[in-house]
Amino acid sequence: MATTTIRVNLLFSFFILLAQWSPALSDLVITKADRKIDLTSQVMRVTTTLKIENPDNDPISEVLLPFGDDHAKDLAFLVATTSEGKGKTKTSSSSLPIKVVKPEDMPPSLTWYSVSLPKKLAKGQSLNLEVRTAFTHALQPFPEKITQADIQLLVFQESAYYLSPYAVNVQTLGVKLPEPKVESYTKLENTKYSGSEIKYGPYENRPPFSFAQIAVHFVSNKPFAVAQELVREIEISHWGNVQITEHYNLVNAGARSIGEFSRLEYQARPHLRGASSFRHLVAKLPPRAHSIYYRDEIGNISTSNIWGDSSKTLLEIEPRYPMFGGWKTTFTIGYGLPLKDYLFHAEGKRFLNISFGCPMDEVVVENLVVKVILPEGSKDISVSVPFPVKESRETKFSHLDMIGRPVVVLEKTNAVPEHNQYFQVYYRFSNLSLLREPMMLISGFFFLFVACIIYMHADLTISKSSPSYLAKLQWDEVQTALQQIQSIINRCLSIHDKLEASLRDLSRTGDVQACKAARKSADNMLKELSKDLKPLLSFLQSSTLSASSYSKVEELVAKEKELQEKLMVKHTTVADSYEKKSGGRDIENRIAPIQQRITALRQEVDDLLETIDEI
Repeated sequence: MATTTIRVNLLFSFFILLAQWSPALSDLVITKADRKIDLTSQVMRVTTTLKIENPDNDPISEVLLPFGDDHAKDLAFLVATTSEGKGKTKTSSSSLPIKVVKPEDMPPSLTWYSVSLPKKLAKGQSLNLEVRTAFTHALQPFPEKITQADIQLLVFQESAYYLSPYAVNVQTLGVKLPEPKVESYTKLENTKYSGSEIKYGPYENRPPFSFAQIAVHFVSNKPFAVAQELVREIEISHWGNVQITEHYNLVNAGARSIGEFSRLEYQARPHLRGASSFRHLVAKLPPRAHSIYYRDEIGNISTSNIWGDSSKTLLEIEPRYPMFGGWKTTFTIGYGLPLKDYLFHAEGKRFLNISFGCPMDEVVVENLVVKVILPEGSKDISVSVPFPVKESRETKFSHLDMIGRPVVVLEKTNAVPEHNQYFQVYYRFSNLSLLREPMMLISGFFFLFVACIIYMHADLTISKSSPSYLAKLQWDEVQTALQQIQSIINRCLSIHDKLEASLRDLSRTGDVQACKAARKSADNMLKELSKDLKPLLSFLQSSTLSASSYSKVEELVAKEKELQEKLMVKHTTVADSYEKKSGGRDIENRIAPIQQRITALRQEVDDLLETIDEI
């Protein structure tokens, strides 16, 4: 509690200093001030309705709104409007111009905003001014660290009186809580606690810079989803698509989780064992979003879902683990949008009209970077954003780019859902530039085909009479001869297999005549192949480039010849034995030594064929 006590004392001292400050603005009087503070989410939203009267003689054209520096640094959104009527007949004006000012003779440590009125307020006239603000980091977890089984408690500090440089006749304050569970709250005069709302006031006739410190310690298990950085890339393609890619670096900024995490208890009782964590986020995408994808650092988030209707598309993203206080995750989502829904023409320019902020509800973005990538050749670029942003330019190179694509970079700190408004990027672009990339592709393929045709038909050798060229031709001839010899030997081996098959048929059918006919046919074919070998062997013998391979070829032919002879001997022996009607065991004994040699020779022939194939 020490940290909170110190902060309360500092706030108290600050307002005491304000109360003792003598200068005040007396040209206006706030006859009624009604403040409503919404604490139902991590973003503190304040709606202040002021009825302002000018009792002075001089017309008034502006109203000053002060904020303490401690609050001003967390001020994310500020808008002011005038209103008339009540209830259903109430009408509001458009947002009034607001700027930061530094009035003289005013208390220090204040940030001042000036609201310009639509028309000067004359003496005796009054108007209703509605000021809506949103603050980030205004709610502090207390205690700052909790276990999985604990609920999350937040502390909120404020003044029961409206911080005003003008006198306030009547004022009230309402504080709306996320649920009707309060640990403690400051009780002042005219304080009422009912349901999930605490009301202070009415308080009358308070001088400028009046102060009454209040603090509320309440239960809130709402997720504190904070994107420490969000980079949105919006890439325009004039071929009909707007591609959006969003890179998130997300953290649960609530009370930090300590102790061990039990997934079993979390699955069984998530509302009790992890009430302040969150399991999923919902992004509200445009209704015609397509090609939607999502992934984290190590792949696809397979437990996410998507659904939608004619007005919206909802993408539910569920991280790989529940997000407890202090836990972080990073992921990327992307989707495409129809170009015609977001790109328009006006006054000779094209302009993109698309939303600015994060599509996820109640996510605070500490640093939001929006990059609009325009087509190559875009020029005369301008930007219109309904709130202050930091603007810069970059260049991005993509496929077929020559000078790069211009990139408009917009940065915003402390972005809240109220910033998810439409903004515009204007630029000029010639339709002829659309033909640049297709013409580059057509030209590229054309020159590639021309180069292939030239290469295939051109003779790139230096000279057909050069020694290297002649040696290459001779080596090609040697290679061809070796391949032909291999083919002939393989055909001989196939004939050998047929002889072996005829012996198997003989043992099955006993037809000796058919067996002898098969041998005669094989013998004739082997003689023809032997004739084909002779010119090839003569060529190799005469070639100087085949000296290293001729010995192997000669050995191969000799081994194959010996293999033929042994097969013929085996064939003759078996056929004669069948004619003499010898027994099977007697035949096996007679051909056993021959078969042994045949097997050895066949292996030697196969080895020599492999050796020659390597050559």
